[in-house]
Amino acid sequence: MFLSHINYKSKAEWYDKKLTLAFNQTQRTKVHTNKMARVAYLDPAAKEEIFEKNSLSKNKKDTGSAESQIALFTHRINYLTEHLKEHKKDHASRLGLLKLVGKRRSLLDYLIKTDVLRYRAIIKELGIRK
Repeated sequence: MFLSHINYKSKAEWYDKKLTLAFNQTQRTKVHTNKMARVAYLDPAAKEEIFEKNSLSKNKKDTGSAESQIALFTHRINYLTEHLKEHKKDHASRLGLLKLVGKRRSLLDYLIKTDVLRYRAIIKELGIRK
């Protein structure tokens, strides 16, 4: 927006008006960005609960075992599946869901190769199809 100082009594009045408009513009963008803030769907306490329940050592700090990662992926897959039932045209989330399913499948394949008993236990616990 272009403001000419000719329409004002003094250059100081023009400058005050310009600052007021600039301040209002920044306030509008602040309100807009706060409205659009993203909220995490899974807080750290819930993640620790998932890890404690499904990890190999039954420890909430065990984030690296295949079982705990599979459990976290399953939780995220279920969340995205419910999201996509409501938002059918959200193709970016659909792509993320397919990538998560592939990652979970590769971890499950790893468990089949290394320890079949752990594989059977995790799919039974999480209710995953073979």
